[in-house]
Amino acid sequence: MTDNNDRKLIVLDMAGTTVADGGLVERAFERAAERLGVEPGSADHDTKLQYVRDTMGESKISVFRHLFGAEDLAQRANSAFEEAYGELVDGGLIAPVPGARAAIEQLRAQGRTVVLTTGFARVTQDAILDALGWQDLADLTLCPADAGGRGRPYPDMVLAAFLRTGAVADVRHTVVAGDTSYDMLSGVRSGAGIVAGVLTGAHDRAALTQHGATHVLASVAELPALLDGEPGA
Repeated sequence: MTDNNDRKLIVLDMAGTTVADGGLVERAFERAAERLGVEPGSADHDTKLQYVRDTMGESKISVFRHLFGAEDLAQRANSAFEEAYGELVDGGLIAPVPGARAAIEQLRAQGRTVVLTTGFARVTQDAILDALGWQDLADLTLCPADAGGRGRPYPDMVLAAFLRTGAVADVRHTVVAGDTSYDMLSGVRSGAGIVAGVLTGAHDRAALTQHGATHVLASVAELPALLDGEPGA
C-alpha cells in the first residue's frame, strides 16, 4: 500500500483547477470562430460552442481540427483563439483559484514536485503564468507540444512530467488533479495513484467520477490535506 508521503509528483491542470478564467475559453472561442466566418447566434455557432464546452481540458488544436476539419482552417482558428485569449488575459480577466497558490507552495514545502499542465499552446500558457506572476511557482510547466503534441485525454503530459522530473520511481506515486473529464481520463491512463477531480471548473462531480476520479474535492486548496491524510479529506 502506498503511503501519501510517497506521492511526490503532483500534476495540476491550470484553467479551472488552479486558475479561474471566468469563461474566457468560451469568449476566446467565439472571437476566433467569428474571424473564421462562423456567425454568432447561428446553429453552427451553437453546435461548435457546445463541443468546446464538452471537450474542456483537451488540447485546443485537437478541438479545432475536429470543428473545422482542414488543417489550415484548424491552425487559423487556433491562432485566432490564442490571440483572443491572450488579449483577454492581458485585460486582467484571470485570477488564481482561491487557495491555489498557497496549496502549491505547501505541497512544494512538503518536498513534493509540482507540475502545471494545460491544453493551451505554450504562448498562451506563458501569458497566463506571466499575468499571475507564477513563472517560478511550480517546478515545471508543460503544454501538449512539450509531450509530443498530444494533449488530454491522452496521458502524455502526465508521463512527460514523470520522465522529466524523476520525482518518483513508480508512476503510481503520481497525483493528478483537474476539473474536467479529460483530466480524469489522462490521469487514469497514465497510471497515477490518485486522480482528484475539483469542482471549481467545467465539469460536475458525476462527470468527474464517471471518468475515473478517485477523489472529488471542492477545490485544489484541499489537496494538501488529502495527502496529509487529515480526517474528512
